[in-house]
Amino acid sequence: MMQKDNFNRTAVDPSLFAPAVKDENRERITRPVIGYWADVFRRLRQNKLAMVGLITILLLLILAFVGPAIVGYDYASQDYTKINMAPSAENLFGTDELGRDLFTRVCYGIRYSLLIGILAAAMDFVVGVTYGGIAGMASARVDNIMMRIAEVVYAIPYLLIVILISVMFSSEQGASLFTLVLAMSITGWVPMAIMVRGQVLQLRENEYVTASRSLGADNGYILKNHIIPNTLGPILVNITLTVPRAIFSEATLSFMSLGLQPPQPSLGVLSNDGLGVMGIGLFYQIFFPALMISLIMFSFNVLGDGLRDALDPRLRK
Repeated sequence: MMQKDNFNRTAVDPSLFAPAVKDENRERITRPVIGYWADVFRRLRQNKLAMVGLITILLLLILAFVGPAIVGYDYASQDYTKINMAPSAENLFGTDELGRDLFTRVCYGIRYSLLIGILAAAMDFVVGVTYGGIAGMASARVDNIMMRIAEVVYAIPYLLIVILISVMFSSEQGASLFTLVLAMSITGWVPMAIMVRGQVLQLRENEYVTASRSLGADNGYILKNHIIPNTLGPILVNITLTVPRAIFSEATLSFMSLGLQPPQPSLGVLSNDGLGVMGIGLFYQIFFPALMISLIMFSFNVLGDGLRDALDPRLRK
């Protein structure tokens, strides 16, 4: 007779004898969940060049609104005892041919130029997103007609139509700020509309759009609550590239005496004034306005490139 095994048997977890395998799912669950936009901003902060552009824009904004209060000069006040003075501790950027403090005028020029750029980008956003969204959600026939109209408008040379509008609506004192923004927005909305329309055509076939439509939602509700929020990334990138284009257009028009007129100190006006005295050695009067235009355009361009990389799904881990 075989003797029974009297050893006490206890339940043993079989997983203790399983090989140590890395549980990727468990690690993914326990890892802190980062929101989409929080992840975008985190990746944007890792782009050093984009952060340099963002910090430069913030510093220029501070300079535009705080700088005149620090030095205590008015942009239009004239002092004929200080005509064409070189940069010094009293006048940081020197003075112009009428004795006006150039630092104060440059600060106001940054303010006017940024205001024009932001307003033009805002109008392009409103018109372009609305037009492109409607074209993308409409029937094929309506979409085709709307896109042909946009192509005709876009075929007109941008600078030519801006000059024509500026001349038509300009007064004896020159073009107003609203006239410049309106002229830039006549054709400036078309790239935004084309981009938004492409995004809408891509997103309107997704499952969440189909589910919303099956619940009775109309095209307006779907566009507002589902599609447009998912296109904010490309829209933001487009806006950051629209602002420097509008600023450069304003500077070009003012440089050609078709934009803001003196004593309004936009950066284009200051560059035009500095060009007239550059031949007699007063190069600093064109150097500082041109430097500010270059910094603004550089900052917005690198910030736009950084946003595009941060929003690119192919670069997301």
